[in-house]
Amino acid sequence: MTAWYRQLVSEPSATATQTATDTHSVGRKDDAAWARLLVVSPPALRQELPVPREGIACGRKGAEGVFAISHRTVSRRHLQLRREAPLVYSIADLGSRNGTWQNGEPVGKLPRVLGHGDVLRFGDVVAVFECGTGSLYDPPEVDQGVVLGRSAAAVGLRQSIARASRDTAPVLVIGDSGTGKEAVAAELHRLSGRQGPLVIANCAALSASLVDSQLFGHERGAFTGAVQSQEGFFRAADGGTLFLDEFGELPLEVQPKLLRVVENGEVVSVGRTTATHVDTRVIAATHRDLEHDVATGQFRRDLFARLSLLRVAVPPLRSRRADIMTWLELFVSRWRRRQELEVLPLDATPRAVEALLLSAWSENLRGLDRIAHRHGRDLGRERLRPALVEEVIGVPEPLAEAPTPTPSGSLAGLPLAASPRVPKPDAKALRESLDECEWNVRAVARLYGRDRRQVYRWMDAYGIERPSAG
Repeated sequence: MTAWYRQLVSEPSATATQTATDTHSVGRKDDAAWARLLVVSPPALRQELPVPREGIACGRKGAEGVFAISHRTVSRRHLQLRREAPLVYSIADLGSRNGTWQNGEPVGKLPRVLGHGDVLRFGDVVAVFECGTGSLYDPPEVDQGVVLGRSAAAVGLRQSIARASRDTAPVLVIGDSGTGKEAVAAELHRLSGRQGPLVIANCAALSASLVDSQLFGHERGAFTGAVQSQEGFFRAADGGTLFLDEFGELPLEVQPKLLRVVENGEVVSVGRTTATHVDTRVIAATHRDLEHDVATGQFRRDLFARLSLLRVAVPPLRSRRADIMTWLELFVSRWRRRQELEVLPLDATPRAVEALLLSAWSENLRGLDRIAHRHGRDLGRERLRPALVEEVIGVPEPLAEAPTPTPSGSLAGLPLAASPRVPKPDAKALRESLDECEWNVRAVARLYGRDRRQVYRWMDAYGIERPSAG
């Protein structure tokens, strides 16, 4: 991970502090099945709603069997969540005034299957549903201002970090590009209690002809241009931790030397015949499929086995949907501080939040950084709207990939609803939708589940005309 991530997580943030408090509150030490609804937007309503075995109804006013979500767009009894079988849940709208959406598709009165990671919008409230088995205990020793999030994936990541930090063996950190592997390495080093430094080596940037020297050091005069001795990364990290970022890019011929250092702690500098002992813990990170590289002879099996004694998998952003807005708020705050502007709360329309959460996020945190910069440059607009999201990251795809637990119960016999279309809007509702979508008729058509020609017919019937450019 690059320097922008290090700067981001090192900056103080009230949002990060609040996230840490909220995340620790979900801690639990049992291994039973669980389900919960994580409210994401509006920010003032962020909370965790545990879903009991008997299910739960959500509405604006609390009553027996109804969990209160106090927002003017939420009906008195808005939606119902039910457990149909182990790890199989359903959602149904209870005749609400402003409707319910699941992954961008409208929900009717007939129940629909609800999966882990599904994005729900009811009224102007956006939430993420999660379910699974295993502990949600959040280890307090892991810095939640660095490893952000209250999603189950973020909690699981902190659990993995806590377990790996108690060992002295090498750690293999696996994850897509841009997920925050360097921050994980820094937290592993901090928790290890090692007194030496954390040294970072980007293996993809090492010179092919000088990689031996850069890793293991060299003696003066060992080769042309070696005018003075260099200690190399391993000796520089003596007593501490060496983070080998993208270590899957290391040349095959260097790997036997790396194995010797990892196994025996012996470093032989270029130009020397005797070894120097170092006490360096290795954390290696990669986005490559190293098991495939081993099978095809592109990576040494013995080195892979040694470096993967402990593994920490960093989940992609699309698996941490409940955390996306918290991350974006941090990026926007950082951008405004750099521009010496007042840091204001991020204001996003409900459909913009929904679009952000449904994105596949192939660029992970870097994609969110682009959204923050684009929104920051557009100072004339106070609210983040769906049109800007689509402009930067494309049209979100409903039902984008998310981790889904294998249900132990059968879906056979569960009454499933076809995706109903949203009822025809009145003139006021249509105009509001056009304004919110910045008069993108295609976006409004997707919102109502209709062809865009139908939207034009509605506009003609209501006498609604597109505002002039001036």
